[in-house]
Amino acid sequence: MTQITALTEGVLIRVSTQFRADVSQTTDSSYFFSYRIDIENQNQFTVQLLHRDWFIFDSLNPTIHVSGEGVVGQQPVLESGELYQYTSGCELKSEMGSMHGFYTFKNMETGQLFKVDIPVFQLNFPGKLN
Repeated sequence: MTQITALTEGVLIRVSTQFRADVSQTTDSSYFFSYRIDIENQNQFTVQLLHRDWFIFDSLNPTIHVSGEGVVGQQPVLESGELYQYTSGCELKSEMGSMHGFYTFKNMETGQLFKVDIPVFQLNFPGKLN
């Protein structure tokens, strides 16, 4: 399992990834990866995650931009010091790829919107790395 971390505007993002051999069909070019995102509000004010934008790179295909409200059907509110965690997944058609993006948050005291970077994380089939 690989872990990547970034801090933007007082919000810490930690990403852990894992290749899922149990749901992948490598003989049919289906490589499935799960990722867990930890979001920690290190600000002195409450924030709400409103929107996500993902850029998914698959080495044999064009980059895909996924944009939508919240994450996994939720728009979590995080008090100062609070941690929110969710798990999701991504299927690639090649052995190598990556994801990155940003979340749009709202400062619940001022109403101001701000972006928080999701750092680039690699999605690589372990068999390709040998």
